[in-house]
Amino acid sequence: MNYSRIAVFASGQGSNFAALAQAQREGRLGGGVIELLVSDRPEAPVAQRAQEAGIASLLLRPKDFDSREQYEARIVEELKRREIGLIVLAGYMRLITPVLLAPYEGRIINIHPSLLPAFAGKDAIGQALDYGVKLTGVTVHFVDGGMDTGPVIAQRALAVEDGDTADSLAERIHRIEYELYPEVVAAFAAGKIKLDGRKATVRQ
Repeated sequence: MNYSRIAVFASGQGSNFAALAQAQREGRLGGGVIELLVSDRPEAPVAQRAQEAGIASLLLRPKDFDSREQYEARIVEELKRREIGLIVLAGYMRLITPVLLAPYEGRIINIHPSLLPAFAGKDAIGQALDYGVKLTGVTVHFVDGGMDTGPVIAQRALAVEDGDTADSLAERIHRIEYELYPEVVAAFAAGKIKLDGRKATVRQ
């Protein structure tokens, strides 16, 4: 399977998209090439980031389609036309339906700001602070039909410091994300990731 042709899905600021694009410019994506940005919010800043990086965009408003399935069918059409091998979710704020999951099973990954399975879903950083944990971190995982329930590919932990706020903790988590996500994408592009049941291994 060729994972080197990549589509990044994003809905917001696009900071992880920018980190991936920078890794590509610096030759740190293992031969991977970001061929397309897909966004459900055409007005989002990530669209401008893609334009500045010279990366093509597919900008669609889900409300312009009769159903989520029709919206995703249009995306799948474009992904197949561009021969995309790997889908990288980077702040894409929509649950994915089987229309997209089925043809790309085992080829969709996401990054989440906690050590899954702890603190899945929204506001993982706030959840961790409210719970009072001493360690949290970042998880890159496969995407399945659930909410942050797919097999874990890589995790990196960091300590929650006394006096941490949501903003201060988020800043440190984002720094880890910008390092870890390109590493995992590079491993995919180089064919180094294997999934057996729920166990993902990364060959060195």
